[in-house]
Amino acid sequence: QVQVVESGGGLVQPGGSLRLSCAVSVYGSFIGFNTMAWYRQAPGRERDLVATSSPRSTPEYSTAAKGRFTISRDDAKNMVYLEMENLRPEDTAVYYCTVNVQWTSFHTADYWGQGTQVTVSS
Repeated sequence: QVQVVESGGGLVQPGGSLRLSCAVSVYGSFIGFNTMAWYRQAPGRERDLVATSSPRSTPEYSTAAKGRFTISRDDAKNMVYLEMENLRPEDTAVYYCTVNVQWTSFHTADYWGQGTQVTVSS
């Protein structure tokens, strides 16, 4: 069983910054984490990929996030972060964290959090 909990969302003015955190609790033995990622979903829109972090790979970002957002992870603490700078009103959305857990050599599974609201408005 895995619990994924996002935090750090809130109301921020345009041009401001926020740091989102994602805490992953794993109950049972597992090998480690593969891809950890952030998605977002604005009202009336589909859920879109924001940033991904995979072991031994360079992080990847959406066009909208590139240059303003930074994803990082701390596997020892079971955490993944999203630093967001120069926020714009169009960044307003619910931000979701997802992690892929390597349970055994042959079994992996994806888990999602419930999301944290980010609102960019003056």
